[in-house]
Amino acid sequence: MSLQDQVMSQMKEAMKAKNTLALQALRAVKSAMLLEQTSGNGNMTAEDEIKLLQKLVKQRKDSAALYKEQGREDLMQPELDEAAVIEQFLPKQLSVEDVKAAVQQIISKVGATSMQDMGKVMGMASKELAGQSDGKTISTVVKELLS
Repeated sequence: MSLQDQVMSQMKEAMKAKNTLALQALRAVKSAMLLEQTSGNGNMTAEDEIKLLQKLVKQRKDSAALYKEQGREDLMQPELDEAAVIEQFLPKQLSVEDVKAAVQQIISKVGATSMQDMGKVMGMASKELAGQSDGKTISTVVKELLS
């Protein structure tokens, strides 16, 4: 079942359950997918879909962080709830320990020894861990292990 079919199925369930929050998040996913497909890209690969979903989750988490800074808990919570709905479609995220282990292997493959090698390590880690961890977590782990 394609991601688009999964989203449509979840939208139907959300409509039946009158779950407006989930419906709003699913509509955002559907809209983003349609925009991506009509922008000349045609059919999206599974990798493109994962990147799109990660982007949508990141947007919501960033918005929630801004709302929290401004003391707007009432606006922060719906953003986090929408992010949780969208995350259902992402592959299971790796724990920080698993990311550390993967990055450690990449560092030994590349032969990185200092922060000057961070670009090489980040490039490989981002490709290998795509969809399984966000860039911020990977970056934090790489900095920690190289310093």
